[in-house]
Amino acid sequence: MLAASARTCSRLASPHASSTATAAAAVLASSPVLGSGMSALERQPASPGAEFGDTGRSRGADDPPPRPCSSSGESRERYQWSRVAYQRQPMPYQHKVTPGFNGHVPVASSSSLYQQSYRHFSSSSDQQGIWAGNKLIRDLPRCVKIVEVGPRDGLQNEKDIVPTPVKVELIRRLAASGLSVVEATSFVSPKWVPQLADAKDVMQAVRNIEGARLPVLTPNLKGFEAAIAAGAKEIAVFASASEGFSKSNINCTIKESLARYNDVALAAKEKEIPVRGYVSCVVGCPVDGPVPLSNVAYVAKELYDMGCYEVSLGDTIGVGTPGTVVPMLEATMSAVPVEKLAVHFHDTYGQSLSNILISLQMGISVIDSSVAGLGGCPYAKGASGNVATEDVVYMLNGLGIKTGVDLGKVMAAGEFICKHLGRQSGSKAATALSKVTANASKL
Repeated sequence: MLAASARTCSRLASPHASSTATAAAAVLASSPVLGSGMSALERQPASPGAEFGDTGRSRGADDPPPRPCSSSGESRERYQWSRVAYQRQPMPYQHKVTPGFNGHVPVASSSSLYQQSYRHFSSSSDQQGIWAGNKLIRDLPRCVKIVEVGPRDGLQNEKDIVPTPVKVELIRRLAASGLSVVEATSFVSPKWVPQLADAKDVMQAVRNIEGARLPVLTPNLKGFEAAIAAGAKEIAVFASASEGFSKSNINCTIKESLARYNDVALAAKEKEIPVRGYVSCVVGCPVDGPVPLSNVAYVAKELYDMGCYEVSLGDTIGVGTPGTVVPMLEATMSAVPVEKLAVHFHDTYGQSLSNILISLQMGISVIDSSVAGLGGCPYAKGASGNVATEDVVYMLNGLGIKTGVDLGKVMAAGEFICKHLGRQSGSKAATALSKVTANASKL
C-alpha cells in the first residue's frame, strides 16, 4: 500500500513562461502521469474508509510500513525519509503483466492527441492492481528530492563562457519550476574553471530568490570565505574515491583532501552553514579504472562524520550499471545511513535512469540531475552530461512519486539555456514532449 503524503509538494509560478511552455503546461497538466508528479492511481476515488492515496487494498501483516513523504526544502535536521531496509531477496511479481495497457482515463479534450501518443501510461484496472500489489513499486519512496546541478556542474564544462545574466535567469527559472535545491555556482580558482569565474556576481544576484536553497561548491577555506561574503547560505565539498583522480583533479591525495574539507566543515559549523558532500568516481575512474568499494564507503563516511548533512555518490564518468551500482550502494550504506545518501549519475553509456531506479529500490530518495542533460566532468575525458532533470521527473511521475517539480517549467528552462548554447537538449523526454506540445498548441 502506498502511504499517504504527509504534506503536498509546493509549486512556484514562473513569470517567464513562453507560449510553448504554456501549451506544454496545459497538456502536461491534463496527463495522468506527467502533469504534477501525482499518478493517475492517486486520483482514483478511494474506497470507503481508505486513507488519501490508498488503493483500497488491505495492508497485509508482511507488508512494509508506509513510507512518508517529507518536504524537501527544510533544514538538515529534517532530511529524514523513512526507508524500507534493503534486502537482497526474490521479489516475484504478484500480477501478470500483459504487453500494453489499453484502458482509458477521462481527460480534457485538449489532450486527446497526447492521450493517443501515450496510451500505455493510461490507468486501467490492471495497472492499478500492479501498482498496489507489486513489491518493487510499493517499496519505492513516496517523495524524491531532486538536486538540480545544471548551473554549476552543467555549465562548468562549456567551452564558451556563459554570460552572468543568462546564468542568473536560468537559476530563477529552475527555482520557479518547483526545484527546492539548485546548485548555483562554484567558488574555485578561475584559473582551473574559468566558466565559473563570475561566482561572486551570480551569487549576489540570486541569493534572495525564495523557494529554493542555492548551495555553492567550495574546495577550500579561501573559497568558503568568498562564498559567505557573496551571500551563500549553504556550501558543498567534494572528494574522490580514486587516488589517481584526486591527484589529477585537485593535486592531492584522498587523505589530504579530506583534511582540507574538514577545515571547511569546521568553519561552516561555526557559522551554522549546512555542508553537503560529494564523492566522485564511485564506480570507475578515468585514471585508475574500477574503484574499490571500500574506498567509496571510507570517503563517504569521512564526509558524513565531519558534518555533511548529505553525501552524494557520483558516477563521474558514467560507467556504472545496476550490476556495479548495487554493490557500491551496499558497501556505502553499511557505513552511512541510507537517508543521508544521494546519487549523482552521468549518462555516458545511457545507464542513468536504470541506475536511479535500482537506487530508489534500495532506499535512496535524493537524486542529482541537470536540466537538459548539461554537464560532464572537465577532467574526465569522455564523460558526457549528467542525467537530464526532465527525464528524471518524467520517470518519477510515471512511478507515482512526488517531486513537487513542474515538468513543463523545467522543459522551458532547458529550452532557454539550450537556445543560448545553440544546441539541442540532451533530454529525451523534453525532445519527445516538445513535439507533442507543439502539435497541441495548434489545436
